[in-house]
Amino acid sequence: MKDLQKIHAHLIKTGLANDTVAASRVLAFCASPAGDINYAYMVFRHIHNPNLFIWNTIIRGFSNSSNPEAAISLFIDMLVTSTVQPQRLTYPSVFKAYAQLGLAHDGAQLHGRVVKLGLESDQFVRNTIIHMYSNCGLLSEARRVFDEDLDFDIVAWNSMIMGLSKCGEVGESRRLFDKMPQRNSISWNSMIGGSVRNGMYTEALDLFGEMQKQKIKPSEFTMVSLLNASAQLGAIRQGEWIHEYIRKNHIQLNPIVVTAIINMYSKCGSIEKAVHVFEAAPRTGLSCWNSIIMGLATNGCEEEAIELFSRLKSSSFVPDDVSFLGVLTACSHSGMVEKARKYFSVMRETYRIAPSIKHYSCMVDVLGRAGLLEEAEKLIDGMPLKADAIIWGSLLSSCRKHRDIEMAKRAAKHVIELDPSDCCGYVLMSNVYAASSQFEEAMRERLSMKGQKIEKEPGCSLIEVDGEVHEFIAGGRLHQKAPEIYSLLNGLGFMLERNATDYAELAAYQIMEKSNY
Repeated sequence: MKDLQKIHAHLIKTGLANDTVAASRVLAFCASPAGDINYAYMVFRHIHNPNLFIWNTIIRGFSNSSNPEAAISLFIDMLVTSTVQPQRLTYPSVFKAYAQLGLAHDGAQLHGRVVKLGLESDQFVRNTIIHMYSNCGLLSEARRVFDEDLDFDIVAWNSMIMGLSKCGEVGESRRLFDKMPQRNSISWNSMIGGSVRNGMYTEALDLFGEMQKQKIKPSEFTMVSLLNASAQLGAIRQGEWIHEYIRKNHIQLNPIVVTAIINMYSKCGSIEKAVHVFEAAPRTGLSCWNSIIMGLATNGCEEEAIELFSRLKSSSFVPDDVSFLGVLTACSHSGMVEKARKYFSVMRETYRIAPSIKHYSCMVDVLGRAGLLEEAEKLIDGMPLKADAIIWGSLLSSCRKHRDIEMAKRAAKHVIELDPSDCCGYVLMSNVYAASSQFEEAMRERLSMKGQKIEKEPGCSLIEVDGEVHEFIAGGRLHQKAPEIYSLLNGLGFMLERNATDYAELAAYQIMEKSNY
């Protein structure tokens, strides 16, 4: 960019900057990803009577920038002030700007103009219209433009798959994916990423297996999705395999990929490997620091998390709200009340970061664990944010630990009011009564929950055996090896009972011997 500025300065001195062709070449570079869009706008402002190429270049540049609003403003200026009218290559950039801003309803007006001009059948224009609607969640509008039975190109198919996955319609997304006449790496990435975003982690890993059979080379985006799937499943062997695949295939270890690897190892409980990845990373970003701090905080390494947060403050990065959430979580899990207060204050006063509900939840948790229930309740009441069921549930759990029934009643009332269909308030309140030996009241809470037909969601656990993830639900018998598992459990139960009886007899004999002695 510096070299171009020197060339531009020379053009200005020699008067060649007034030449439309020369100016358009300078503008084209400045408006590209390698250039500077603000400098491009300055160049544009000094061009007299810009032609269609120049208008299209500056509008496209802003549609690809962090300021897509400017692309729409320039398009309007073109319509109102210029003698040059937009053509087929102008509209896609404007639709893309609307998509980035989430303003598909406004973009629909432009869609109407395109229809009147007879440009809707243009493949390039049509694809960006589909992308705008699907990206903004207007799937019915996107479907009106997209017809799976017609000859649409792969870009249109990918836009529909991404849009459907984004809106949670994974089944319909998969149906289109299976029906596609041809697929590219974007198709596979979209389907895998969509499965992960919608909690279908096993399906995402299965899709990757199919992708490999088709010999489609995955990108770093695919790897990030797969690492996130492994993290959510707790599938350490699968995660390790993906990490090794990244290394062997020389996939770029950018901060996003490094963060995903750290997160995977942390959530799978292998915090030592997570730390090794962080320390060995060729390039880190703030997200890497945040991930390892949170990983340490949630894996019993609270002191190390706090130490790393101190290193972060001394680095070239500035801690953000996620960084403080990590260090507050460390304080919460280790019961460091004073340090939590200090970090909470520093976050607001030094870094000018407004606490979110998650930060307040950490503070309520650490105060509640320490038995400072009144201070925790006052903090909730004084929040500038509306308290949610989670934060009141945290206080309610602390009331159970410290047997404060009156405060527990107040907290449970808030939990039930905020989420009447959730069993959390009733179950926790029942546990509070039980912890205080008020068993009749505890039973009354359970009966109240049953009377309102509120069911407790059964517990779920995941284990990985020989690289395969198995899911078990409390009381469930749907697993393919359920008969064998329950037979083994019954056998273990009998052995434990027999051992317990033998132990009781032995203990009684020892007592008798001592008394005789």
